[in-house]
Amino acid sequence: MKNLTLKEFDNDIAEAISKELERQRTHIELIASENFVSKAVLEAQGSILTNKYAEGYSGKRYYGGCENVDVIESIAIERVCKLFNAKFANVQPHSGASANLAAYNAILMPGDKILGMSLDAGGHLTHGYSVNFSGKMYQAVNYGLKADGYIDYDKLEEIALNELPNVIVAGASAYPRVIDFKKFREVADKVTEKAGRKCYLMVDMAHIAGLVAAGYHPNPIEYADIVTSTTHKTLRGPRGGIILTNDEALAKKINSSVFPGCQGGPLMHVIAAKAVAFKEALDPSFKDYAKQVILNCKALASELNKLGYNLVSGGTDNHLILVDIFGSVGITGKKAENILHAVNITANKNAIPGDTQKPTVTSGLRLGTAAMTTRGFKEEDMIAVARFIDRALKNKDDEEKLNEIQKEVIELMKKHPYLED
Repeated sequence: MKNLTLKEFDNDIAEAISKELERQRTHIELIASENFVSKAVLEAQGSILTNKYAEGYSGKRYYGGCENVDVIESIAIERVCKLFNAKFANVQPHSGASANLAAYNAILMPGDKILGMSLDAGGHLTHGYSVNFSGKMYQAVNYGLKADGYIDYDKLEEIALNELPNVIVAGASAYPRVIDFKKFREVADKVTEKAGRKCYLMVDMAHIAGLVAAGYHPNPIEYADIVTSTTHKTLRGPRGGIILTNDEALAKKINSSVFPGCQGGPLMHVIAAKAVAFKEALDPSFKDYAKQVILNCKALASELNKLGYNLVSGGTDNHLILVDIFGSVGITGKKAENILHAVNITANKNAIPGDTQKPTVTSGLRLGTAAMTTRGFKEEDMIAVARFIDRALKNKDDEEKLNEIQKEVIELMKKHPYLED
């Protein structure tokens, strides 16, 4: 094997990666599930650990030569438990969806019932959506929001006591408000009492994990039987998943469910990168970062409100907002996403409560501030972003004005470099 560099051996791929780096450097990143990782995280993920197979767990592997990766995985577990005040953790899930699959597999049988947030209310595909494994393997029922855009806890309880689910899933992918985990726990306990069998509470904190770690959102581990999460998004680590619990017996079931139940060998290079990200999140500076994420999101929400845009729930408590684009300016979410892309602003279309558009089109736009906060944006920058968005959408057919906005965006991004030498 020739030890050539990527550029020397495969310039097509090297060039595409180079262009992606340039895109990330020159675009305002508002996708709420994305972030920019540190050089240390990139170094760990791009390391020689990619060569190592390590099926099993530390000290109990199915392959030899795992003494070093055992140390890495043990450190990752220790750090994430400290970060979220959990007793047990599995850091092997390849993604948030994988984590949810393994969690369900640990506590449910095919055909059991899931009660999760509906997709148009801000839920996730893996919370029981019909085209997802969670909606095919299990019976799925949904709860939603009140007219004001907040979770309808009274209706949640009514549905739960009528349906008697085996698990209630809290957490969301597009919900801008604080979630009352204590209320979810109370509802799950009432179902347990009425059904005469356990109703689990599972929290998917993928979007808010960084805010939870920093103390700016209630910690679900205090109330949930199982907590799942991704390690990117607000936690600012590599793409991957984790599962947490304080129940030792449940932890054993989860471990068996991850391996050999749902996955084979863990991605040790990603687990190393997770460990690095957990150390970063344990540093006091991470609290300052998370606080700024929320301040930036509130500034973005406030300015968009002033410009006449309708926001689901009227604002935000966390890192994201959901904008009723169709109701505000008569443009679908898909169209808005494309217009903003033309001026170097990256966002994603998203369903809103009662959406009349197809899921591939939508009436809404989801905007998040975690990534640009990493790049150094403050409130005044987010106000400028809101104005860029407004100008672009209102001048969607004026190529000259769109080009002018794009140039302004690029100039702003030059002030916030990423991975510069």
